[in-house]
Amino acid sequence: MTDLAIRVQPRAKRNEVAEERAGAVVIRTTAPPVEGKANEAVCKLIAKRLGVPAGHVRITRGETGRDKHVRVEGMDAEAVRAALLA
Repeated sequence: MTDLAIRVQPRAKRNEVAEERAGAVVIRTTAPPVEGKANEAVCKLIAKRLGVPAGHVRITRGETGRDKHVRVEGMDAEAVRAALLA
């Protein structure tokens, strides 16, 4: 299992997987970056897009920054990237 690099844009107009930029998948969320709300929203969005339980998605690095690494249980990073950007 490897981690997927993502870049989070909190307080966006809508929750969405936007694009890939500089090797990271850009994810926009309406949640504010306080008390872990944006992190929680990102994990839920990824889980929904991949059809996996939210508990299978976790942030492994960058919890307090915009640049993060996410791990999805049972999937490798390339499979996750392909599914999110499809």
